Amino acid sequence: MALGNFGKVLADQAIEATKRNVLGNLGGSEPAKPAAPAPEKHVAPPDIGPVILGQLQAMQKALREDQELRVEFYTGTEVIHVLEIFVPTPQVFVLSGTDSTREHAARIITPAATTVFTTRIAKVEPGIAPIRLNVLSPRPKAE
Repeated sequence: MALGNFGKVLADQAIEATKRNVLGNLGGSEPAKPAAPAPEKHVAPPDIGPVILGQLQAMQKALREDQELRVEFYTGTEVIHVLEIFVPTPQVFVLSGTDSTREHAARIITPAATTVFTTRIAKVEPGIAPIRLNVLSPRPKAE
C-alpha cells in the first residue's frame, strides 16, 4: 500500500468517527450517567439517657452503708442536689432535688444528651441513713 493511500484511509476513518460522534450527540441520546452512590446506612446513635442512668446506678450500688452518692446538676447560676430522676423517655430527664441551701425544692427538665452531672461520694454521720438517688421510669400502659 502506498504511503499516500495509507494517509487517505486514516483520514477517512477519522472523518467517519467524527461524523458518528457529532450525529450521536445530535440524535438526542444522553451520555451515560454515573452510577448513583450506594445509599449510606444511617445507624442511629444509642440513647445516651440509659447509659448515664446505668453509670449512676452502678456508682450508687458500689457504695458502703456509711456512704452516699451526691449527684449535682449545675444550672449556670446555682447547684441542684439531685434526689430523683424521672425518665419519661430515654431522651429526657426530669430532675428533682433541692437548691444549694437545701431549703427550696427544684425541678429541671433537660435533654439527656446534654445533661452533665457532678458526682461525689460523701460520708454519712453514724446513725443517719444515707440518701439514695431514686430513678423512676414511666409505668407501662395497660392495653
